[in-house]
Amino acid sequence: MATIKSFEELIIWQEARKFANDIYKLTKKYPQEEMYGLTSQMKRSAVSIMSNIAEGFDRRTTKEFISFLVIARASASEVQNDLYISLDLNYINKEDFKTYYDYARKIGKLINGLITYLKSQTQSYTKTTKINEQIQQYL
Repeated sequence: MATIKSFEELIIWQEARKFANDIYKLTKKYPQEEMYGLTSQMKRSAVSIMSNIAEGFDRRTTKEFISFLVIARASASEVQNDLYISLDLNYINKEDFKTYYDYARKIGKLINGLITYLKSQTQSYTKTTKINEQIQQYL
């Protein structure tokens, strides 16, 4: 089994990266007065997802990795919350809301899958391609 050498190889990080880029594109449509408010918060939360996955991956223990994944999952929920505000203020339509909300939910499920996998390991996990296989079953 091949070893995963960097966080960039994790499917979960790749999805989080796409999501962050999509949030940046979405928030470009928001009013200028939101640049330092809601828009900034949504972008920071989306970037936080991928950043915490990356940082957790390079930690020494499974417990530390899980802690960072919990933070990443919370950041995904924060984006979902901000999407409600965006919808309520008519910055996005219902279709965009559903698309981005569902994407954040998908990332949350992937994170939960990885947490479940890591918790199931009796010893420290090994960074193998099996991690990606285990995550995908939660899609």
